[in-house]
Amino acid sequence: MANRYDLAVVGAGIVGIGVALAAARQGKKVVVIERNAKAVGASIRNFGFVTISGQKAGAHWERAMRTRDIWAEVVDEAGIPVIHRGLVMPARRPEAAVVVDAFLKTSMGEKCRLMTKAEARDLVPSLRLGGVETILYSPHELRVESSEALPKLAVWLEARHKVDFRWSTAVRAIDGTRIETSHGTIEAEAVVVCPGDDFSTLFPEVIAKHPLTICTLQMLRVAPAQPSRFGAAVMSDMSLARYEGFADLPEAEALGRRLDLEEAESRAAGIHLIAVQSADGSLVVGDSHVYGNAQQPFASERFDRLILDEFDRVFDLPGRTVANRWIGTYASSKERTVLVESPADHIRLVMVTGGTGASTGFALGEQVIDDLYASTSRSWE
Repeated sequence: MANRYDLAVVGAGIVGIGVALAAARQGKKVVVIERNAKAVGASIRNFGFVTISGQKAGAHWERAMRTRDIWAEVVDEAGIPVIHRGLVMPARRPEAAVVVDAFLKTSMGEKCRLMTKAEARDLVPSLRLGGVETILYSPHELRVESSEALPKLAVWLEARHKVDFRWSTAVRAIDGTRIETSHGTIEAEAVVVCPGDDFSTLFPEVIAKHPLTICTLQMLRVAPAQPSRFGAAVMSDMSLARYEGFADLPEAEALGRRLDLEEAESRAAGIHLIAVQSADGSLVVGDSHVYGNAQQPFASERFDRLILDEFDRVFDLPGRTVANRWIGTYASSKERTVLVESPADHIRLVMVTGGTGASTGFALGEQVIDDLYASTSRSWE
């Protein structure tokens, strides 16, 4: 009986955690099976930035809004500090200001607003705002430290919702309700597989039907020479031309064309700017995006330099140093924001296909559990 569950979740990244939470809240007996000793993938190598404004309009933006609400519900119970809230986006180019104005007229911009330079400097004193007239403020976002938040979520799920975790346990096969693992057989009436960017271990034939690639990104931890407070996350013109909620607007075409001329190398490397702060005052900064059929194992010093060049154009932080560098990877698709398949009636294969797991994973988990147990089809886009 110890190995019998209502639901088994394969993968303890943020998507798997979201599915487990949604099922546990419906009273299901849940086990999460993770091949590593702890979460080590995309879910901890990111900004910990629950991004709302800029997500693709429609279902994905709605998932982000719901996910933000769930984060707000669980952080206190799980002992996860919210380091700062909100997003500041100074528009340095006139074309970027046009995008901001257009975004504010959409339903996604309803609770966002323009802010003054004084307000922006009060939140982020190190911003360079010379020549900047338009600054977007979004109140929706929140920032957690991913490498700390994921372990705390697992501990909280065990203590509060009686979810079992099987760490260092690889799933070798799923045969009906039998899950064959490296540590024996687990029985579960339903299974949700959250493979991240592993396309070959479980249900490779299902995954192969979709034109997926693996995105490799580079990120840095920047240490200011002097203490510098961030009261919100910051993104730049490059983000307005990349994040679909902005970039899909017709008004963004002119900004994209200008950046293609002025920042051709950065655009080719998929570089834009996000900067968030950690509790120790250091900044998580990124990132680049390179796509292929496998992870790119070697980081490019040139990409780091391009990211830092954009950072230095946006911030006045003389003497800042790079304390750490790393790469992350995630599954990517040009056709969809999420991939949900049903290899069997009682099985779901679930992937976020665009690097937005922290921002949308909790809501996706709710949708997957509703779909699994209600046995009704739904549109995911």
